[in-house]
Amino acid sequence: MQLTQLELLAPARNKDIGIAAIDCGADAVYIAGPSFGAREAAGNPVEDIAALARYAHRFGAKVYATVNTLLYEDELPQAAGLVRELREAGVDAILVQDYRLLEQDLGGVEVHASTQAVCRTPQQAAALEALGFKRLVLERQLSLEQIKAIREAVSCELEFFVAGALCVCYSGECFLSEHLTTRSANRGACIQACRSLYDLVDSDGKTLVRNYPLLSLKDYRLDSHIAELAEAGICSFKIEGRLKSESYVRNTVRHYSLALDRFIAEHAGYRRSSAGRVVSGFTPNLEATFNRGFTELYIDGARGRWLSGDSTKSKGEYAGKIVAKGDGWIELDGSLEIHNGDGLCTVSANGEQTGFRADRCTGARIEIKSTKGLRTGQAIWRNYSIAFEKQLASAKPERLIDVTVDFSAGAITAVSAAGASVTLAIDGDYPPALNIASAVGNIRRQMGKRSGSYMFHVMSVDDTDVRFYPLSALNGFRRQLADMLDARMAEIMAASRTAYKPTGAPVPPQKRKAADGVLMRSRYCIRYDLGLCPKFGKRADGRLAGGTAKEPLFLVNNGRRLQLAFDCKACEMTVLACD
Repeated sequence: MQLTQLELLAPARNKDIGIAAIDCGADAVYIAGPSFGAREAAGNPVEDIAALARYAHRFGAKVYATVNTLLYEDELPQAAGLVRELREAGVDAILVQDYRLLEQDLGGVEVHASTQAVCRTPQQAAALEALGFKRLVLERQLSLEQIKAIREAVSCELEFFVAGALCVCYSGECFLSEHLTTRSANRGACIQACRSLYDLVDSDGKTLVRNYPLLSLKDYRLDSHIAELAEAGICSFKIEGRLKSESYVRNTVRHYSLALDRFIAEHAGYRRSSAGRVVSGFTPNLEATFNRGFTELYIDGARGRWLSGDSTKSKGEYAGKIVAKGDGWIELDGSLEIHNGDGLCTVSANGEQTGFRADRCTGARIEIKSTKGLRTGQAIWRNYSIAFEKQLASAKPERLIDVTVDFSAGAITAVSAAGASVTLAIDGDYPPALNIASAVGNIRRQMGKRSGSYMFHVMSVDDTDVRFYPLSALNGFRRQLADMLDARMAEIMAASRTAYKPTGAPVPPQKRKAADGVLMRSRYCIRYDLGLCPKFGKRADGRLAGGTAKEPLFLVNNGRRLQLAFDCKACEMTVLACD
């Protein structure tokens, strides 16, 4: 039976984080080269990406490079040159936003359409597939039914985000940062204006909500929907976070890798797209590293309360409410065990987050430097767990490839779990063994050890012509086999790529500037979130000053005004330039 391969795709700010992701169970990583990577603070030299690819390929894991900014005309040749360098470095595919890059000589690299290339309808997906993309990265604000409709419209691979930060705007169509500061999100320079605080003002000038993060969404979490997504045709499950720390990537990758393994164990017909087993390590806990709270967004086709709440920063784990306080100490009513050195925080009504450290914990009492600004009944979160961070740093998982070995006097054949098979001819004049049983046992012991990421298992030793091999020779054989397996896997990975070929299909129009003053469009709706929705019904919301609002509504920040418009038929909100 042909098994469907599923891929867990992890972010890598740099080579070391990419290797950590592979060790924790990622089947692929995505990383930026020195330029055009859609994250100004996450560039990497090509030689680092080459080293990452060499490491990943021994497991059959892949490395994708992001070349996914909108490009100026004079940048196209430079970007194409970078793509060719990345291909030579061993990159398995590149992610592209700007369609015009496909008209350049890319050197036969495999090409995926970045989520920034805009793919949220079957028609858009079909147009992108016609251009020759092997894989499409779908918009995050889709329902499962919309994903299924896209799957029916195309035959190429589909990738979908399952974890990480969420942009409030549909991917690839946000012009808010550029409007406010000239720094373009589509050029990798987003100022994250969606994380800013805004006043919501109606057309009479009445302030309905003051100083609140009205565009900041919670973080995505879809580990409970892996089965539905796989059955809907998603083959790659993507984690957002090319600016995140190594501890965040380790924790998130390990959590989702275990979730994917559980799904495969319970459902026939699927397998992981890479090989190797992860041994030892920490127990993941998504609540313990950076998060703004979690949402499943629109995956079930239903609206919910998606805002991150009062704060746009990481609050971490809820620790409880203050039930008692004194001079330099507090007590909480939560069950979370707080340790000396933990980072705690509280959030004010307008979203201002104040952090402090637990200096000493004795039972329920937490000693802190100052209780100024804290009050009984106030909610406290732990946004830094010193015990968990120590566990992440000290209990790092290892990833091993099992290799079977058949040993004879003339040659050694090794086959890795990743599918590589090599044969090492034994050169040298080794004398016949005087004690065959002892020599065979020695071969089994020495050849059945680990060399780097490879764990060798001797399946057979030909006892018709047994030679005496010094320990140094047997250890050398094992190291040579490891090098040969690395080289063979590099060949296998190169052969598995689908080289991009121009199709001659018409290039769809690509929005490069805000049109008709529309700075962003979103499934998220402020009216719904605040209980002002005429379609789903109105409700009381404590954030509102009064229950009536005369439209149009405006977002105001530092004197800059943005108008809101609501398309109830499409159930979408748009943010418009109005100054």
